[in-house]
Amino acid sequence: MTDKNLYKTLKERGLLYQCTNEEKLKSLLESGEPITLYEGTDPTATSLHIGHCVPYCILRRFQQAGHKVLLLMGGATAGIGDPSGKTEMRKMLTKQQINENIESIKKTLGVFLKFDGDNPAIIVNNEDWFKGYEYVDFMRDIGVHFNVNKMLTNEIYQNRMEQGGLTFFEMGYMLMQAYDFVHLNRKYNCVLQYGGQDQWGNITAGCELQRKLNFQNGTNIELIGATNPLLMTPEGKKMGKTEKGAIWIDRDKISAYDFYQGVYQTPDACVKMMFSLFTDVPMEQINSLIEKDIVLAKKKLSYEVTKFVRGEEDANLAQSMSENLFTDGGDDAPIMEFEKSKFPMGICDLLFETKLAPSKSEARRLIQGGAITFKNEKVSRFDMMIDANDIGDGALLKKGKKSFIKICLGE
Repeated sequence: MTDKNLYKTLKERGLLYQCTNEEKLKSLLESGEPITLYEGTDPTATSLHIGHCVPYCILRRFQQAGHKVLLLMGGATAGIGDPSGKTEMRKMLTKQQINENIESIKKTLGVFLKFDGDNPAIIVNNEDWFKGYEYVDFMRDIGVHFNVNKMLTNEIYQNRMEQGGLTFFEMGYMLMQAYDFVHLNRKYNCVLQYGGQDQWGNITAGCELQRKLNFQNGTNIELIGATNPLLMTPEGKKMGKTEKGAIWIDRDKISAYDFYQGVYQTPDACVKMMFSLFTDVPMEQINSLIEKDIVLAKKKLSYEVTKFVRGEEDANLAQSMSENLFTDGGDDAPIMEFEKSKFPMGICDLLFETKLAPSKSEARRLIQGGAITFKNEKVSRFDMMIDANDIGDGALLKKGKKSFIKICLGE
């Protein structure tokens, strides 16, 4: 049995934007019987930032409710690139680049979904079913069901059309994504595809393809497409990046403090949606908090999202550092205690251990840029060693003007 309240939760939290048959979806989710659904990702980058992860937050709720989740990695479709909303053709990736991106992204997905236990999520790759599908056979089986005139009226092609550069190569993307849905239904009995609202045209193409195949084959299969609202700034830009850079999910690409601060920079108008997606805080509490004190709401949001993505230890550390932004360190600085036996320790190792730097290579970059001070003295050498005597009763390690930790010794 599944959680019958999932549909209510999706609606209450504003996570269901469009649906090809909402009454049917409501009926399925309230039946108590599990369904199989999928979301597709083209691995066009090595890592994911927070804006990429909206669908995974929703799939997480489906999995927790007892439904079967498939994650489609577009090993084949990434070779074309989705033209949706683009003014120019995407850069073509090699198969090696695509495979490397898939392996990198897989490590991130464990934050959102379980891949073991009683109801594990399954990762599939559309390269597995396209690599043996002859072009002529695919066009005879699938291409014959697509009307070019109708395709060209689809919103996903508008920007490319206006620039006069839409290629036949890119038009094949919709056919491939539509077939993905049909294939996953045949193999896994997948009946629902969820994705961002900008994917509506591609998602409905899969539903329409199945309807035409029903007519051709005498079947009666209904596929349902649904979308979530995009995480957008008031200026109409997709969220996930700040002035300082992307809010990466990969902890090796960003420090706990910078992640926390990146979330804190969420525009006021987007705070409710961020709470809805990345936390389980009840909506009544969210609405009350935002209405009473938006600053306090953003602090809670930053803590909860950091805790969810990076763990409680990082959330506590980042919160402590952030609460002391306007002090000069000293007695108000967050404290991190180390065993005395760990010293001497290299400065790059210490920056990494304290999470002021997400990696040792980033620590070297910060030192090179003059951003690191130890005991109020600028660090200029990568090979600087810190021993127990240097720390004494406590020593302040700072990154820039506002990030600092007091290093103390334990037993």
